[in-house]
Amino acid sequence: MEDTMITIPVIALRGLTVLPAMTVSFDISRSRSIAAVEKAMVSDQKICLVTQKDPEDQNPTLEQLNHIGVIAHIKQLVKMPGGIVRVMVEGINRAELLALDSEEPAMIGEVFETEETEPDVDYATGEAMLRVLKEKVTEYGRQHPKFAKEVMPNIQAIDDLEHLMLQIAGELSWDYTVRQEYLDAVDATGRYEVLIRNLVNEIAISQIRREFQEKVKESIDKNQKEYILREQMKIIREELGDDPVSDADEYEKQLKALKAGKEVKDKLRKEIERFKGMPGGSQEGNVLRTYIETLLELPWSKQSKDNNDLKHAEEILEEDHYGLEKVKERVLEYLAVRTLTKKGSTPIICLVGPPGTGKTSIARSVARALNKRYVRISLGGVRDEAEIRGHRKTYVGAMPGRLVDGLRDAGVCNPLMLLDEIDKVSSDYKGDTSSALLEVLDGEQNVRFRDHYVEVPIDLSNVLFLATANTTQTIPGPLLDRMEVIEVNSYTENEKFHIARNYLVGKQLERNGLTEKQVVISDGALKKMIHNYTREAGVRNLERRIGDICRKAAREFLEDKKTVIRVTENGLEKYLGKEKITFEDANESDEIGIVRGLAWTSVGGDTLQIEVNVMPGKGELKLTGQMGDVMKESAQTALTFVRSICPEYQVEDDYFAKHDIHIHIPEGAVPKDGPSAGITMATAMFSAVTGQKVKASVAMTGEITLRGRVLPIGGLKEKILAAKMAHIKTVLVPDKNRSDIAELSKEITKGLHIVYVSNMKEVLQEALA
Repeated sequence: MEDTMITIPVIALRGLTVLPAMTVSFDISRSRSIAAVEKAMVSDQKICLVTQKDPEDQNPTLEQLNHIGVIAHIKQLVKMPGGIVRVMVEGINRAELLALDSEEPAMIGEVFETEETEPDVDYATGEAMLRVLKEKVTEYGRQHPKFAKEVMPNIQAIDDLEHLMLQIAGELSWDYTVRQEYLDAVDATGRYEVLIRNLVNEIAISQIRREFQEKVKESIDKNQKEYILREQMKIIREELGDDPVSDADEYEKQLKALKAGKEVKDKLRKEIERFKGMPGGSQEGNVLRTYIETLLELPWSKQSKDNNDLKHAEEILEEDHYGLEKVKERVLEYLAVRTLTKKGSTPIICLVGPPGTGKTSIARSVARALNKRYVRISLGGVRDEAEIRGHRKTYVGAMPGRLVDGLRDAGVCNPLMLLDEIDKVSSDYKGDTSSALLEVLDGEQNVRFRDHYVEVPIDLSNVLFLATANTTQTIPGPLLDRMEVIEVNSYTENEKFHIARNYLVGKQLERNGLTEKQVVISDGALKKMIHNYTREAGVRNLERRIGDICRKAAREFLEDKKTVIRVTENGLEKYLGKEKITFEDANESDEIGIVRGLAWTSVGGDTLQIEVNVMPGKGELKLTGQMGDVMKESAQTALTFVRSICPEYQVEDDYFAKHDIHIHIPEGAVPKDGPSAGITMATAMFSAVTGQKVKASVAMTGEITLRGRVLPIGGLKEKILAAKMAHIKTVLVPDKNRSDIAELSKEITKGLHIVYVSNMKEVLQEALA
């Protein structure tokens, strides 16, 4: 090595170390640095570059500079905006800064320039160093593909140790302190040790980093990625100045405001703590989120203030519905008891009756009268127990049962809950729905109703349950026993008339954009519509017929520019066509073997004309007209009774052995069943056998026994109405049905002669002409 002492401009670099043979660009802005460059440019364009020990120093002294630097040749100067000068230099030789002249404006230094000579190691050692460096650089390149592609080929082609070390020190992305350490080394061995030590460190760090990344990559799944993204979003919000409130914090805030018992709050608090530990967006976290939100939305102790004004409740019930006296009476009784006791047990009422009689709509009126929230739960076709009790929350897509869902929708714990079509629930392999309803509809048990999803007991004792059904036959006994059954019977024609006049006509006019002044439907038209165009227990079809008239009237109103349209009894055919329903009146004359019976159907009562013919034969009994098993047995019983009393009426002993008896009930396409036609068939058979005529003005109903006793039957109101429509004058009913007749309004029994019978002797006495 040859050393030369020179005086040269000096630039103090911040965070940068330049090596010999290294070309680099950097920006300078300090006045002394710019002056040094300008001074160098007017001479030989050489400058000394040394690195500051502390990059923050603005005017470093000799002690604040590294003494070993580099002599560089200025290759290019570019003036940038803002007083910045960009300098491109190429390092030439090492240099040691010995002194610094404080002459302004540039820094001038006394430096020793050291020219590179051959390495101070023997050939074998140099070759070993060369090979080790190349191996380590190759290993480094495996972990840094970009370096391997762009730099490695040049390095591998170098065979000179000093040149190789300079190239490695300049090309690798070291920190500037490593390059300074390389410069500070006084011989080849020292420089080699600096490079090899830092190379090994870089390789180890890269190896550890890669292993760590692989482990992290294996452990991070989709949900964890979402979590990372959410955390990043949270940081972004914070940077933007937003105040992010976590879901858990919001739930805790809602929990404090929740009106609920200690058990509920403890459960919620525990679940919220679990939720805090869940990774955001995880499947279990979403399940827990839904569960917590469901519990927070339930009205545990939140109640609506009911209206206890009896007069107000009665006015609303009368305003919305005509008839249904028993239902209204029971609701007002409940209200009166609760007003006196301040609490009172909430009744569980089941309204049973034919379709279209206002069972569902009366529930809405009761809710309005009591100022209760109204919730309707349709049970028709429900066959899964989980619909009532909910699914356990461990299942995917789990949700609470319909009752809890209804409470959540109502927002209070004391709504009116209508269980519609309770007679149509069914069961399958998933459980019995009716059995699940037992706990709900038991006033002693529903204080702590347990839904599978909620898992916390829910108090249903404040809920006013109203159930509707078309029949009690399909409701299991234990479930029926828990409800207070109120029968909603068929409407009479007079009741239908009042309902149509007071409610249906106005409703349909409004629905079709008409007023009562534009369309006038006469009373006679309504009565004819009820009698000859509809046949039902309720008023649904009647409302449809009124709707038909309103639609045709609306068209006529627009096309013919009429101001008033009057619908009369005689003009009804124009709007509704020919009469759809005809009633079979009582026969004009008394006949043998023909007796008028009374039947109950799902659309009201009906009359059945039972016909009996006797013909020579072998003593067979033929039954036609789609009779059910119970009716067939009634026919056999009636025949046995008739045979037992015939000797008293001079009938030959072998008469039944030589004659066949055929019983037929017309309308053979319609299935018929039940025991209530027993006395009718017995009377018809007795008439046919003895040849005595039966009064055409008499109809009858009742079950018969082998000894001729008459047993009570059901559906009496509908049967009496059917008799009245058929213009029957005398109706024979079982003596044990006196209480049922007493409950009927005078409107129904007016014009009818009701005769109570307890045995067949009394029946024959009244029926035979």
